[in-house]
Amino acid sequence: MYAAVDLGSNSFRLAIGKHDGDEIRVVKSAREPIRLAAGLDASGNLTEAAMQSALGCLKNFRQVLAGYDLEAVRVVATSTMRLARNSAAFLPAAEQAIGHPIEIISGEEEGRLIYMGVSNALNLPGERRLVIDIGGGSTELILGRGSDIERVESFSIGSVKQSLSFFVGGRVDAPSFEAAILSARSHFEDAAPPYHPEYWKKCYGSSGTIRAIAEIIEKNKLGNGVTAVSLEALKKRFIAAGHVSKIDMPGLRPDRASTIIGGLAVLIALVHELGVSSLTPIEAGLRVGVMWDLQLRSTKRDRRDQSVRAFLQKFQVDEGRANRVAEYAVALYAQMKPLTDNYTRLLSWSALLHEVGMVVSQTGYHKHACYMVENADLPGFTTREQKTMGRLIVAQKGNLRKVGDALTDSDFAKAVVALRLAILFMHSRIEIDFTELKLRMKNRIELEMRREWVADHPTVSYWMEKEQELWDEVGVDFSIRTNA
Repeated sequence: MYAAVDLGSNSFRLAIGKHDGDEIRVVKSAREPIRLAAGLDASGNLTEAAMQSALGCLKNFRQVLAGYDLEAVRVVATSTMRLARNSAAFLPAAEQAIGHPIEIISGEEEGRLIYMGVSNALNLPGERRLVIDIGGGSTELILGRGSDIERVESFSIGSVKQSLSFFVGGRVDAPSFEAAILSARSHFEDAAPPYHPEYWKKCYGSSGTIRAIAEIIEKNKLGNGVTAVSLEALKKRFIAAGHVSKIDMPGLRPDRASTIIGGLAVLIALVHELGVSSLTPIEAGLRVGVMWDLQLRSTKRDRRDQSVRAFLQKFQVDEGRANRVAEYAVALYAQMKPLTDNYTRLLSWSALLHEVGMVVSQTGYHKHACYMVENADLPGFTTREQKTMGRLIVAQKGNLRKVGDALTDSDFAKAVVALRLAILFMHSRIEIDFTELKLRMKNRIELEMRREWVADHPTVSYWMEKEQELWDEVGVDFSIRTNA
């Protein structure tokens, strides 16, 4: 079984699913309306009240997770955590509360996971489709065919933001609605053309907001499905109520009215800008996509491998050199016996990407590669993973003071040693036999290698001496011995 926890801008949600043939069947779900986006102060920081509410929810979720025998758990945070200026300071307490790492994912990665959930739920290989997801803090548009994504974009507009900005104090009137719709349209108008109906056959709405709107339309007999006509009818009903506290309609829970109005404004804007004639709500999205991603990883079909290979090819990296460095780095790292396996795959990917910055310049390419990897759109990777890879890549050469603070993590330090030596051996054209090399690192680095390697490759001595000096600058002794 797999568990997905979605720390959204409007609600925190948990889903536990069991892989069963061609589907993941949800066996447990939970939702708490945290309204994190409403907990941002004027400076863009999460308020103390919002953080305490979030921590309480995460502790409850931890108890739910503990009741199941889970193969893997993934916790993802979306728009508000991406935007909050104090999210990094809040993360440690949040991770302690739920007992698992929390990944702040990009809007594009959120869109990919949403589409993965939708495509697996539909299981229609050839269908060309548009998926719309309106969250509390952002909206994702994903264009694809079957399981393949052709285009994904995330927009910083959502139901909570729109509700707070245009329906102040819960007041609902025609001018406020028109202003909210026009504002939303301005976010989408430039990006709209690639998502027009000529590029897809069917449009799906994957978010809870869209499903709620569809249910309200159906239960109140406001139209035939989700169309421009039925959305306009719902808008008029909300305006007639005059205030969110007075909205009383079948299918709408009172606690959701204050955010549904903002979501409705965004959906009306999208329908007009994209030319959507009708939209089908679907009970699949981010959490289902996260569980499918976990299932793929467990079967060795990790999207991150595909992303790295595509990145190498895009920037015409010499894959022979990249593969050799990755092979050497992983073998060297294993010899140092790290405490955990946390960095093994990140080290391998960093080694593969270490020369990608050469597309910018031969000078300082490690710095360019660091920036590219940290900021690129790499499907499957989290922001934290990309930052870690960036730090490894920038540490591949030159002084170590630039990552000095990170070297206190012994496993990270070992990964840096492994990457630097792997690159050194690759440049020296040494064919390494790892039965004839010993590398250890505890309080100091100890390297033992064959004397003939140094004799046959004169530059090795020079680079090894430089390496000893650079490690000495950060207070780490590096001893080298040669043997017969």
